[in-house]
Amino acid sequence: MKQNQNMRVGIIGTGWIADKAAITLNGLQQCEAYAVGSRSQLTADAFAQKWNISRAYGSYTELIADPDVDLIYVGTPHSHHYDVTKEALLAGKPCLVEKAFMANARQTKEIIDLAHEQKVFLAEAIWTRYQPVVQTVRELIGSGRIGQPRLLTATLGYSMGNKERIMRPDLCGGALLDLGVYALNFTRMFFPADIVSIDGTCVKSATGMDLTNATTLVLKDGMLANLQSSAQCVGDNIGVIAGTEGNLIIDNINNPQTITVNGPDRTYIETIRVPQQITGYEYQFIACRQALIDGLLEPREMPHAETLYIMQLMDGLRQKWGVHYPMD
Repeated sequence: MKQNQNMRVGIIGTGWIADKAAITLNGLQQCEAYAVGSRSQLTADAFAQKWNISRAYGSYTELIADPDVDLIYVGTPHSHHYDVTKEALLAGKPCLVEKAFMANARQTKEIIDLAHEQKVFLAEAIWTRYQPVVQTVRELIGSGRIGQPRLLTATLGYSMGNKERIMRPDLCGGALLDLGVYALNFTRMFFPADIVSIDGTCVKSATGMDLTNATTLVLKDGMLANLQSSAQCVGDNIGVIAGTEGNLIIDNINNPQTITVNGPDRTYIETIRVPQQITGYEYQFIACRQALIDGLLEPREMPHAETLYIMQLMDGLRQKWGVHYPMD
């Protein structure tokens, strides 16, 4: 891809997350919501009309075969990422795949290995990793404003009722892959030190899926992280990084808008606000476009090794909890 070229994105899936991708792309320059693929032509046509998308396909295979698509955005449920991503990579199509990246670490490694074998760009769409706020928080930590970090807490909770994608094992249900993945990434993108120990517990549904969970990580650098995620309640969704001289309070680990800086004895110092967003998804598309221009096989913001490591952590937690999917 050339520096002055528009990146034409083919969206696979027509659910709410695909809506968000279309809104984002329609608000960007040099990125275009160019095509949509669905399992139904009627659904694809309706989505294309709604978001002013040029081409609508009644199958994923047809979209993948379109020679004018520069990047495929996989926005299906994570239980269905593997097959369509594999098909796209084998066709030589760069892919941006929604979180959770795959159902498990086995699938993740296979897809990453395939991307390297085919020499095709592949990225995980864990949108928080690409946002400018990440660098802001890293700079605040590195500046010593809060002293030596010692404790991180992060919660993400939404009251989802009995949604199928949460309750069904064949859809890789539970809170961990849907929500807990953000808390794990929140920890790792600021504190990538080796994990000395990991433990956790969960409350399960009648179908065996984790509905509310808690995880504790002890890191080699002396940090401890307490993480909670739930598909059963309205969480505060706050992240706190506490140090010896103060703390940082991030208002929403799912899409940070403000960072509150406090000094000793929790004395308020300042509030830092993030730049105006379209949706917050724009940064991952911009990053993918730049990576394609630079000829990379993975994004700088979310390397393949990190995608695999996060999935391995979640596999380990599910094994502890006895949460199983048919594809395990």
